[in-house]
Amino acid sequence: MSDPVTPVPPRDTAPSPSQVAALRLSQVSGIGPRLYRDLVDHFGTAQRALAASPKELSELPGIGLKLARAIVMAETEVKVEELLRLCRDENIELIFCDDPRYPKLLAEIHDPPVVLFVKGELQAADELAIAVVGSRHATQYGLKVAEQLARGLSLAGLTIVSGLARGIDQAAHRGALVTGGRTLAVLGSGNLEIYPEEHGELARQIEGRGAVVSEFHPLAPARGSYFPQRNRIVSGLCLGTIVIEAADRSGALITARLAMEQGREVFAVPGRIDSRMSHGTNRLIRDGAKLIQSVDDVLEELGPLVAPVRKNEQTEIRHPAELKLNERETTVLQAIGIEPTSVDEIVARTQIPVHHVLATLSALEIRRLIRRLSGTSVVRI
Repeated sequence: MSDPVTPVPPRDTAPSPSQVAALRLSQVSGIGPRLYRDLVDHFGTAQRALAASPKELSELPGIGLKLARAIVMAETEVKVEELLRLCRDENIELIFCDDPRYPKLLAEIHDPPVVLFVKGELQAADELAIAVVGSRHATQYGLKVAEQLARGLSLAGLTIVSGLARGIDQAAHRGALVTGGRTLAVLGSGNLEIYPEEHGELARQIEGRGAVVSEFHPLAPARGSYFPQRNRIVSGLCLGTIVIEAADRSGALITARLAMEQGREVFAVPGRIDSRMSHGTNRLIRDGAKLIQSVDDVLEELGPLVAPVRKNEQTEIRHPAELKLNERETTVLQAIGIEPTSVDEIVARTQIPVHHVLATLSALEIRRLIRRLSGTSVVRI
């Protein structure tokens, strides 16, 4: 396995007063992302919500007198300063939902976290992400497939997202790490309470090649109710979710359902009909999930991106299938704009002989990455 790189330390930038208020309100027991959004929508800002009276607060649906009093007392009871100091001391970065670095795909879901606690670094390229999830009690077959798929997708340029659990999650993270690719782990606990405990070293390796992410207080222990909650982040960060081995009652099936509700792709790897670990995945396929057997199956099914993602200084990705292109195909595609581009312009920009350009355009058209407008003009889809 490649040696992990040193994580980039968080920016030494103090949060704004509005972000401090957002953090304080979000840490009040009983307030989740949806109720937080209701409060901010009603009062205008988190600061105004914290300054409201119990009577004003209790007028909102879902806020009883007890919770209203807790909000009023938050200024003295919620130790935000201690929390900020802890994050600074432990190199935990806070990324608020109004921060331009907040993941764009996650911001689109119905109930995005108010703040993400991040160890490591989130990058713009992580918008090209795929979740790989499945059973904690995976078979050797499931572990092998998870690592192979994660390795192949990582080599193609996708960020692998999973939940740091035993079984499939662990194999997916390791598949990405072995290639030197990026991977994100989303926790059902705080960043300083890694669960399961034996994955502490794996978490540190992930910090060096991506990030360990949580919406919970860094010292929050793992709880059963936290895992379904974190699953919406796993799917929300990604273009699609792959399920590998899941019994009838599996957290991976919750992630798949959430992905569907979020409008993301759902893929499943088929398994033996006599294996309990395959009941959930086979049922997903029966109910409409895409059956996959290879990396190419995934890349071909992922639709065009809502917004282009810059893979590097030279390459802008508009469709995950572009990750499969060879060097010449990528060069030609990058020379084509969203406005009509002539073959002569492409030849001039790429310095590739015209007969090679024409052959490459045919290949790109077959892959549905460009559209031919006439015999001499094409446009990028």
